[in-house]
Amino acid sequence: MRASVPASLSLASLLVISASQLIAQRRAAPANDPLPDGPQKATVLKLCGTCHNVGIVAGKALTREQWGEVIASMIGRGAKGTDAEFAQATDYLTKNFPPKPAGAAAAPARRGGGGGFSMGADDKQIVDADAATRGKTIYVTDCVTCHGPLARGPSGPLPENQKGSDLVRSLVVLHDRYGSTLGPFFHKGHPMQSGASSSGLTGAQVADLSHFLHQRVNDTLRGGAYSKILNVVTGDVKAGEAYFNGDGKCSTCHSPSGDLAGVATKYDPPTLQTKFLFPETAAFGGRGRGAAPPATKPTMLTVTPPNGSPVTGKLEKIDDFNVSLRDSSGDYHAWKRTPDLKVEKNDPYAVHHALLDEYTDKNMHDVVAYLETLK
Repeated sequence: MRASVPASLSLASLLVISASQLIAQRRAAPANDPLPDGPQKATVLKLCGTCHNVGIVAGKALTREQWGEVIASMIGRGAKGTDAEFAQATDYLTKNFPPKPAGAAAAPARRGGGGGFSMGADDKQIVDADAATRGKTIYVTDCVTCHGPLARGPSGPLPENQKGSDLVRSLVVLHDRYGSTLGPFFHKGHPMQSGASSSGLTGAQVADLSHFLHQRVNDTLRGGAYSKILNVVTGDVKAGEAYFNGDGKCSTCHSPSGDLAGVATKYDPPTLQTKFLFPETAAFGGRGRGAAPPATKPTMLTVTPPNGSPVTGKLEKIDDFNVSLRDSSGDYHAWKRTPDLKVEKNDPYAVHHALLDEYTDKNMHDVVAYLETLK
């Protein structure tokens, strides 16, 4: 049976629709299509090609679990498809882009969306209120006894083996985007208060929990003590000096008699703490009226197109799909991320970023107390 065409659609309209479909297909599968042929290829083009060039997956080397995380992230961002189609896409990607053999060179991991499917500051999760409400129901049923009503830990006395962690400060939660790290964690099996194992949670339930926990993080930062400037000089000066010259390795780049000489006379304690933890941030200002804000160094990029010359400049924006910079003349340049586009990132604060996952609260307060003595 041949489908009928509504009378309201003219020949010109049909031609426009056909042209639009052809353009979409060409965008999804470029002329130098890097995706191998296979029975699920059309499904991958359908699911992924509507938002970005699917050539972005070329050169990736991930396990089935990791490809599942990528698909889950796409679903969280609004990708449309059936469960069967997403399963087909996972099968195709796992088969055609598996992990590299032992000893093979791997692409370096980058922070802040600098490469691959890594998450960073430009990829902040947007909390869906309805999903967070559903996630709260799951949390109350299976998590609240150990982790507390605010996800900050239990509020009452519990046996030591039942005391849950502070999820607002959990690296698993803070690194998570739409279930990307919570999913693998739950898949390993985590006891829940209902007696069930977390491995039985569905992808949708994990995503809902992710939205609820990110809502808790946001609410804590917005309404808790973190939103107010407190007395931050509470650490041990001697311990801070020892950490500065020892485990923290701060002295490998900084010197109390060099670049940090008199730093405590320039900036107040909150600014010292902020610049120590997040040096690229302007922070609050200096001591005294009219003091200049701390200077920051730009992140530099060098982008080399497949058939062009390198372009170097200050980072404007970078994520998994696009990259842009402004060169020394002030001209703006932008590219779509493709496997053959080479991007080199020089972040002057990369070491500070990496250490954020390693500092303890005591380390932070001790170092600030030590910096406050450098007058």
